[in-house]
Amino acid sequence: MNLALIHDRLYIKSFWENRISADSQHAESEETRMNKSALKKLREEWVVRLENRNKHLKKLNDGFVRKAKTEKSADQT
Repeated sequence: MNLALIHDRLYIKSFWENRISADSQHAESEETRMNKSALKKLREEWVVRLENRNKHLKKLNDGFVRKAKTEKSADQT
């Protein structure tokens, strides 16, 4: 084999190994950053708040509907 081809292969192999290593390190640091972020906790808190708000509004709406039905049935009698 030609010495230049061997050198080129080794250079290309080491280039891609370094690139993969750098990308892996970047992915790990990004995952660590995301895990430290408070965004996930805030989203969970907002989901709970929205669920509670929706439950409250549904109870209010159900109460108004029930009240309207009883008034309507009282008017008919």
